[in-house]
Amino acid sequence: MSGLRISAISFLNTAPLMWDFEHGDAARNFQIDYTIPSACAAALAAGEADIGIIPAVTYAEIPGLVLLPNIAIASKDRVRSILLVSKKPIEEVRTVATDSSSRTSVALLQVLFAKFLRGPRQLTPHNPQLEAMLRQHDAALLIGDAALQVPRDAGCYLYDLAHEWHRYTGKPFVFAFWAVRLDALGRQPSGMDLAKVFQSSRDHGLRPENIATIANEWSPKLRLAPEDIRHYLTENIHYYLDRDNHAGLQLFLQYGRELDLIREVPELRFLGPVAFGSARP
Repeated sequence: MSGLRISAISFLNTAPLMWDFEHGDAARNFQIDYTIPSACAAALAAGEADIGIIPAVTYAEIPGLVLLPNIAIASKDRVRSILLVSKKPIEEVRTVATDSSSRTSVALLQVLFAKFLRGPRQLTPHNPQLEAMLRQHDAALLIGDAALQVPRDAGCYLYDLAHEWHRYTGKPFVFAFWAVRLDALGRQPSGMDLAKVFQSSRDHGLRPENIATIANEWSPKLRLAPEDIRHYLTENIHYYLDRDNHAGLQLFLQYGRELDLIREVPELRFLGPVAFGSARP
């Protein structure tokens, strides 16, 4: 056993990435802990994890990381699980309660306001409880499973932030990716191709029969129809860091630097060769 520690996310959208670890034998070489995106980054930064699926914006803040190539949680347009729920049109919003589970989603909201929607707004971190968030704020930012469970007829304005990003920039958005601490690479078993392990898990998880299994497993947890979950995992989420997604990520990091959300635009360093393919096998 390698002892490499994985910090993973306990959201529906990571289920295909974790397929071989949960339904195959990949887990025998790793120790796995499930948490929220911001905590993944914190564990990686503190050396409490060796591999983590981290919010894109935090890569700029943690030294000594490399990315596993061609794996991401991204969206070409609508993502559905990053949602601004508002009592008024977005242009009129002045205060937002933000789910602090993912710093990238909060940073995306800051970029959208500052670059395209008349300047910054007042953002206040809050537990992801929609009714309480809207009690004292114009809008609420929800991510992940909590966003998926917001009814379309909730009586509020609903803004899909990945769609808003695509509307203003014409580019897809990358929310997260697998990162590895360089000081952990020496502890992997001899002969292990770490990138291949995670890429294969993703590829197996996206097989139609396995997507169906995930949809049936998660349907009662989220109170969503299996077909709705299947559509989300195959049409809303894109699991490859292809050329277009890479360009969208670079633009987001550039905007983040312009707005002082990050200190500098980091070089994206990958473990092994990188090929920006067409994506789906």
